[in-house]
Amino acid sequence: MNTQQRYQEFSAREARGHSTTYAELTEGVATDRDLLALIDLLPQPKRQPNLLLAAVRFLGGPVNGYPAFRTWAIDHWPQVRATILERRTQTNEPGRCACLLPVLAGLPQPLALIEVGASAGLCLYPDRYRYVYNGRTRIGSDTSPVTLTCDAQGDVPLPEAPPEVVWRGGIDLNPLDVRDREDVRWLESLVWPEQDRRLRMLQGAVEVAAAEPPLLVRGDLNEAVRELLAQAPAGATPVVFHSAVLAYLSSTEREAFTETMRGEHAHWISNEAAGVLPSVQQRLARPVPQDRLTFVLAMDEKPVALTGPHGQWLEWLNGP
Repeated sequence: MNTQQRYQEFSAREARGHSTTYAELTEGVATDRDLLALIDLLPQPKRQPNLLLAAVRFLGGPVNGYPAFRTWAIDHWPQVRATILERRTQTNEPGRCACLLPVLAGLPQPLALIEVGASAGLCLYPDRYRYVYNGRTRIGSDTSPVTLTCDAQGDVPLPEAPPEVVWRGGIDLNPLDVRDREDVRWLESLVWPEQDRRLRMLQGAVEVAAAEPPLLVRGDLNEAVRELLAQAPAGATPVVFHSAVLAYLSSTEREAFTETMRGEHAHWISNEAAGVLPSVQQRLARPVPQDRLTFVLAMDEKPVALTGPHGQWLEWLNGP
């Protein structure tokens, strides 16, 4: 896709129905030659709609109406560009733990968790959150500052309790620190307008992580995952997982990571957009809906569920 097509696709498939504000803004960008020309001067990975929108919000720019957004973004382009080049799309969505929970809880306990593309590590605490499925099935402590809700469809093996996690570590090219106000403000800027509930979940998850900050390492995912697996304590089941991460890698990098995971003695849980991992896509027994952005949850490359990108829904396919 060229830049215009990326913004059109984002408006139509990702934002529409979830954020009226972002659907309107990205539709406007897609037809704006001046702003598209500025975006196209950025390195290709930095032209993402989410990154532009978050940068403007992080800098205090307006997002209510395209004319004001356009004028401000162009007038402040040096600052917007600098923020885009410095930051990354690191949407640390704790809601995705609601989709990971049935798989994590079904493994031999306790667990040693390693998250690839961990951002601030908020998805490393599935044992600290409370879950509500279909408005009635409740799992986890009532005292948790985070309650995750999920529409579960099919024969989802919902557990009676969250998994037991005895060790947790994460990898990121640019780890964020939950104790750093600017890093937290960037995470908040990545939550879409109108999604106040997601923002509250994020803030609660930051509270959980700040009480016991995770081990986060900066580095290449292939080398770092081996180093962290070597640190996992004996007696714990090692699990490497990631959500909405591999789409930012080239196909060559994805293939290298796949080979790395096939060579490690650890369970591999992926939760990525349909088509991102060919080995997973080839094993799907049914087509993925095209009218909405859909992730495929897989265990050791075997698809087990279709999921919403923010963990808002889960459709079980088969057991791991």
